[in-house]
Amino acid sequence: MLAYAAQGLPTDQGSGSGAQVREYLRKADGALSDLAAFLTRFVDQLGVDSPADYAGFIAVLERDARDAQAAIRLVLAQPAISSQLVDNLNASIHLRALLTDLFLIDEVLKTHQRLA
Repeated sequence: MLAYAAQGLPTDQGSGSGAQVREYLRKADGALSDLAAFLTRFVDQLGVDSPADYAGFIAVLERDARDAQAAIRLVLAQPAISSQLVDNLNASIHLRALLTDLFLIDEVLKTHQRLA
């Protein structure tokens, strides 16, 4: 998405990278639909000592995922996805919050697995 944003294209029509950006956005949309449930199942499988602490954060992540998903769906609904539109999506606080959440939970879960 960063590479597409840097290309300065006015539309995603007629370019290979444009088709790719739509496909990546569709995949992201699909992945976000089940993210919280996936993480909840994963935490349950780990058997952590304080599942309520994880559940609280997963609820935050779920809200951020819904917000990011709304932005992604708005972009996907456009007949033309320009590089500028993708650049603005990349800069969206909603996407950034979700990515930060994912970095945090990833590190927590990796640490838990190493200690288990």
